[in-house]
Amino acid sequence: MRECRTASHAGARAWLAGITAHVLMLSVVTSGLLHAQYLRPRDVDTLPARPADLRLPYGTDSLQFGDLRLPVGAGPFPLAIVIHGGCWVSRFASLQNTAAMADALREAGVATWNIEYRRLDHPGGGWPGTFTDVADAADFVLQLAGRFPIDPGNVIAVGHSAGGHLALWLGGRSRLSAGSALHRPNPIALRAVVALGGPGDLRDFTGYAERICGEPVIEQLFGGSPAAVPDRFDQGSPRSLLPMGIRQLLIVGEADRVMPAPSREAYAAAARAAGDPVEVVVIPGAAHFEVIAPVAAAWPTVRATLLALLGPRP
Repeated sequence: MRECRTASHAGARAWLAGITAHVLMLSVVTSGLLHAQYLRPRDVDTLPARPADLRLPYGTDSLQFGDLRLPVGAGPFPLAIVIHGGCWVSRFASLQNTAAMADALREAGVATWNIEYRRLDHPGGGWPGTFTDVADAADFVLQLAGRFPIDPGNVIAVGHSAGGHLALWLGGRSRLSAGSALHRPNPIALRAVVALGGPGDLRDFTGYAERICGEPVIEQLFGGSPAAVPDRFDQGSPRSLLPMGIRQLLIVGEADRVMPAPSREAYAAAARAAGDPVEVVVIPGAAHFEVIAPVAAAWPTVRATLLALLGPRP
């Protein structure tokens, strides 16, 4: 895959016009007047986002790539590894679903590496490919830092929905044994990991995943149930990798069915009991997709929380 620069003044003007139109279109939803009209996946896909500065491969498969966005200035910039969701299957989402969020963080002075990866319905995806793709994409940041003004010591992972699970998993994968199929030597050190409406306990999520995703995706992801392949759940479920030794943040809309209160509080309690710093931020008037939509009323809270994790920026 060739590197491709795509930014332009015309694109910026179109982005500004588009963002204005979307603010007007969604004002009723985000004002809180009609809480029933929450954002849908395709609503977020169509939000305006300026093009990435570069699209780069981190592997040889056609789905092993990411979009790099760099703020204006000399840097070095903190970086957010951005991981889209979609129930770990391809039909629900791609990295387009997190493009607007990645662009908004770039505007706030944070470099973003919005990654694509193989899902469970792709050749080579599922176990272990989905996990190893995300691990390889994260570790590729060290190569990016050698070429671009990125601070490799100031990196967070932030994921939405299934991507939230994968972001949390990145925080704990250093505890994997060398014999694990998911193991990678010398993984990148992260300052924090953030799950935006994403599950941290996949054993728990198997109890209601089919209601959310329409099929038993966790069993498909791991190639079996928790009883059938417990070792895989031990390696791939963030709760089984506690303590991670880094800060964890769960941001969730109060109406989000993917991370209902009992599930998120149980995970947070387990992390605290293990000695990890963890925080749960519940955003009123939001559901599952508002937390990644820069036009939504939830975004200022999400943005401020993420920026606080990264500290001062150039």
